[in-house]
Amino acid sequence: MLYIADTRERGRALREEIESRGIPAWYVELWGNYIVATPPGSKVEGLKTPVKAVVDLKNDYQLVSRQWKRDPTPVKIGDREIKEGKIFIIAGPCSVETEEQILSTAKVVKEAGGDALRGGAFKPRTSPYTFQGLGERGLVLLAKARDATGLPITTELMDPEDLPLVAKYADAIQVGARNMQNFTLLKKLGRAGKPVLLKRGFGNTIDEWLLAAEYVALHGNGDVVLVERGIRTFDKTLRFTLDVGAIAYAKQQTHLPVIGDPSHPAGDRRYVIPLALAILAAGADGLIVEVHPDPDKAWSDAKQQLTFDQFRELVAKARELARALGRS
Repeated sequence: MLYIADTRERGRALREEIESRGIPAWYVELWGNYIVATPPGSKVEGLKTPVKAVVDLKNDYQLVSRQWKRDPTPVKIGDREIKEGKIFIIAGPCSVETEEQILSTAKVVKEAGGDALRGGAFKPRTSPYTFQGLGERGLVLLAKARDATGLPITTELMDPEDLPLVAKYADAIQVGARNMQNFTLLKKLGRAGKPVLLKRGFGNTIDEWLLAAEYVALHGNGDVVLVERGIRTFDKTLRFTLDVGAIAYAKQQTHLPVIGDPSHPAGDRRYVIPLALAILAAGADGLIVEVHPDPDKAWSDAKQQLTFDQFRELVAKARELARALGRS
């Protein structure tokens, strides 16, 4: 249940009144609203504090639902904005490796028309023997690339204890598939003051994905971008199964931006461009894609990263498709 107040003072008073009746309540200020959220179905009658509106939602994800907030929510990353009607492209290497690698990639991403630079400084890897990222050195190099090109930067956060460090450098923070249900991390990101790119876990349902976004919003951060990146199914042809239906569903059910990651479901650069176009055709607001100056020599995810020429081709085709769909 959502209770909308017309002032901050009334919102806080409303929370106190509801809690005094033994019902859990959270007060948040999001998207220009003063909101008190309670568990779904917990309607409180006879409130003394004035209420502007009461929203009774049937699903467990309430704040991020389009049922009450019909207008789409834009999310600003640096000086750029992810919003409905436009295509936002985030690109860069899986991992930051060297200064030359990240700077050359950033320049191509900008020249080709990309909107933001991605790069991993802390990497979750299945094998403990593989490259785990440069840590703070990688963040420093990402910041150098931002200074050189003007592109805002996004990078993954794994450990909640590293949040102050990552927030110091990043314009937006990625939550990887393995951490989608790291609830301690999600709560802290709700208070981080940075936009969040929330990847769907490869073993999670769509509703679990939206509830993970609800965690971030309920703790004070409404700047959440949903990222579909493929799920594990019985089919082993590609690395993961790209769920374009999830994109269409999320766009209908939530007011948050939805983008897609074609690199991880493809697992092979030959299939990244077709999957990227499918993501956009399904209604996504953008892409996050891996690109590297010499993919075959990449320190991680070598097989799926695009070459510079392939990335230029992807951007050109994405813009052409966007125009055909009446977007820009």
